[in-house]
Amino acid sequence: MQHSAKGFIPVMLMPFQSDGQIDYPALTRLTEMYLKAGAAGLFANCLSSEMFELSAEERLQSIRHIVDVAAGEVPVVATGTFAGPLTEQADFVKQVYAAGTEAVIVITGLLARQEESDAVFNERFHRLLDSTAGVPLGFYECPEPYKRVLSAEQLGQFVGTGRVTYHKDTCLDIEQIQAKLAATQGHRFGLYDAYMGHAVESLRAGAAGLSCIQGNFFPELIVWLCRNYDNASLRAEVDEVQDFFIKNMGVMHDVYPTVAKYSLKQRGVDISTFTRRKVGDFTSTIRAGVEALYGDYSVLSRNLELVA
Repeated sequence: MQHSAKGFIPVMLMPFQSDGQIDYPALTRLTEMYLKAGAAGLFANCLSSEMFELSAEERLQSIRHIVDVAAGEVPVVATGTFAGPLTEQADFVKQVYAAGTEAVIVITGLLARQEESDAVFNERFHRLLDSTAGVPLGFYECPEPYKRVLSAEQLGQFVGTGRVTYHKDTCLDIEQIQAKLAATQGHRFGLYDAYMGHAVESLRAGAAGLSCIQGNFFPELIVWLCRNYDNASLRAEVDEVQDFFIKNMGVMHDVYPTVAKYSLKQRGVDISTFTRRKVGDFTSTIRAGVEALYGDYSVLSRNLELVA
């Protein structure tokens, strides 16, 4: 996935009914919200979507639903590898691609165990390539079941095959980001940074955009940053936006994704805070923090409208 302008790719939440079933009308509203905010693409069936708590059929059905709602307005990528033999992973990759996605995302921590070498990982990925001929792939350095970070050398080699078009990076290290961008330069490929701590620096280094959980609180603000990160006349405002995200990183990560769903409810989005994933208690203290966060965002967004 590559865009001439920097883009925001939301890691999509999964709305549930109070009985725990997927709320498809709410998923429609959520998808439309991301599109209205200016998202350049959509990352479906990811950790924010509680993908490990979904059945295989729910994964496919929700991906198809998102693709239908997006209706070609933006590309959709979605995770396609889960635990099991490589043959099973390859088969599901093909099913996810057939659901209408532009690229299928490979979870780096599911191709090799934590104690296994990069050589083992590389060999398995090349076998996955051979087993999924013609399917564009991407990587997600997902924290679950453990975070396996690719080296610049690995990523450059994989992108050089012409089959890897997308990478969601979670290394949290701007020097590694810069090395990965250098290793993949000149290819039809986009690196999307998940870490807001150095978001502006990453964009200036050549990242294709951002793909961060903060976009599930304030997607318009991430889009604004992607569009204005290098605008000399807005340098102070750009710094203010990045500082806002850095300052509030803890609030946005605590019992996530419950906090993100609650924040969206504050904004008037009709979504339940129910999660299948066990993330801890949504205490009154956490609730108060999210409410204060929304108040700070409201002030910031009004100020940005005056200068944008």
